[in-house]
Amino acid sequence: MGPTFLCELGLFFLCTLLCSGHAQDAVLTVEPSSTIFIGETVNFKCDMKEGEHTDWEYKIIMDGREIFNSSTNKGLRLKVASTAQSGKYSCSAHRKSSQNTKNSNTVSVTVKAGKPRATLTPGSTIIPVGGSVTLTCSVGSSAGWKYEWFRRDQNTDVKIGTDDQQNRVIRVSQRGIYHCRGRRGNPDYYTDKSDDVTIEKTFSNKVVVKGRPSWPQIFSGETISLTCEVQEGGETTEWEYRWRGPNQTTQWTHNNYWIFNVSESSSGDYMCKSRRRDDSYSSTEWSEAFNLSVSNAVLTVKPSSTLFIEETVSFKCVMKEGKHTDWEYKLNKDGRAFIQYSTYKNYRKQIKSPSDTGKYQCSGHMKKSHYTKNSNTVSLTVLAGKPRATLTPGSTIIPVGGSVTLTCSVGSSAGWKYEWFRRDQNTDVQIRTDDFNVRVIRVSEGGIYHCRGRRGNPVYYTDKSDDVTIEKTISNKVVVKGRPSWPQIFSGETISLTCEVQEGGETTEWEYRWRGPNQTTQWTHNNYWIFNVSESSSGDYMCKSRRRDDSYSSTEWSEAFNLSVSSFTDDQRVSQVEDQQQVYSSLLHGDRCVYESIRWSKNTENGTV
Repeated sequence: MGPTFLCELGLFFLCTLLCSGHAQDAVLTVEPSSTIFIGETVNFKCDMKEGEHTDWEYKIIMDGREIFNSSTNKGLRLKVASTAQSGKYSCSAHRKSSQNTKNSNTVSVTVKAGKPRATLTPGSTIIPVGGSVTLTCSVGSSAGWKYEWFRRDQNTDVKIGTDDQQNRVIRVSQRGIYHCRGRRGNPDYYTDKSDDVTIEKTFSNKVVVKGRPSWPQIFSGETISLTCEVQEGGETTEWEYRWRGPNQTTQWTHNNYWIFNVSESSSGDYMCKSRRRDDSYSSTEWSEAFNLSVSNAVLTVKPSSTLFIEETVSFKCVMKEGKHTDWEYKLNKDGRAFIQYSTYKNYRKQIKSPSDTGKYQCSGHMKKSHYTKNSNTVSLTVLAGKPRATLTPGSTIIPVGGSVTLTCSVGSSAGWKYEWFRRDQNTDVQIRTDDFNVRVIRVSEGGIYHCRGRRGNPVYYTDKSDDVTIEKTISNKVVVKGRPSWPQIFSGETISLTCEVQEGGETTEWEYRWRGPNQTTQWTHNNYWIFNVSESSSGDYMCKSRRRDDSYSSTEWSEAFNLSVSSFTDDQRVSQVEDQQQVYSSLLHGDRCVYESIRWSKNTENGTV
């Protein structure tokens, strides 16, 4: 029965089928699942559909090897000891009286090492007032599990009574710490228990946050005290409290107040909740929010916190002075006075070198009360060199009747406005826009475009962007035609391609450009392309055209003219017969004409051209 098998043979009840008709196939069943774990017990049952016949002998086979043989028992019970028991199982039965043998189906059994762990998933961890929540227990990668549930609180740790159903999902209305585990098989096999899940119950008392001082405006550096009050009978109970603010949530505490010095980052909503000290699994809902608005001195820097040499930077110090007018202001750099106290809250400075980089802060001082306020800190970065604008086209080809977008940008700093320029053969002009804030424009004219950024007072300009050429597509269609027009052409022969402009193209002087499998030509006045072909010449050929007086508008590429080049065979050769000569000429090297003569012979018998 195999050296690694811990085998417990069980006698299963032999079920007799009272039926007439044809015999059915043998069936092997495996319980509790085809995926099992070390330490589980697996039951094999071999059903031959024997009917009234009882003289059967059974055997169970694993991976082609017999592991069990019995004259009476059709079942086998195995306690799984190792992953080596994974395999393909089947059973076979032999009827002694008739020598009839039947084989069952094959069942793949997978044995996994380690013990599985149950997973508990709550629908919610907060039970609403008068409500309940669902809890779901599961064991991945295998089937056939039933589930047991447990709950504990400060005083108890009990199993939750359920009927003998699967109990995968339960609904609970009691608070506490829950876990579950799976079980299956005979004898029972248990998974490891799930992680604990804490379920809190909400009770009906309301809580309110109150603040002192209660002034509508509080300044950075002042102290505020927030109090959490339990209403509706809360005076007779000892409570614990928890706070939630913009930057943190506190632990539970016996103190119903929260006292702290405020800063600008303290602005936001504050809430509290409460629970009885003798019940850590029930609590109130969070209170309505108490909004805290902290007014602080503010230092603003324009045009940006990233600047370039020769730019002018403007500092503005705002103390939220209200009706008070006896303020003096100073500007600090890296903790030392940069500009001493004066009545001016605005400062302007031209950047001279990268040494102007630093942390800037302003301070306000009330002469009568000697009250002082400090602003936020602004980090100023000075970059050497002049920035260059970047022009990015959405496309460099304007479709017929359409337009394209152009985007101008200056990296690593903000606050820029933009100027746009276009030139063609005849003009070089600035493009007018409604204002200089236009970072993206849409154009419908061909030409060479560039842009530059500007900002500040006085105005500081970036270097202009690189030029971008935009071509406009005109509506005329072009067609490629070939001579000779035979469907087959051979390596070494000469072909002439012609680009024809249609729809009124006869009245205009044009330039032409060609695209083939191996190259794209420059623009030329010649509308033909003549060349000797080779096998590498096979492919698609296209042309486009533009007016000679407008180099920024052109037609679309023509539809492809497909050229298929064949090699000569021994039976296909060129016959140099003078009276059947066809002459083609090609224009090469500027205006010089070099003429090549191609002589064609036709043989209708062997297909030679």
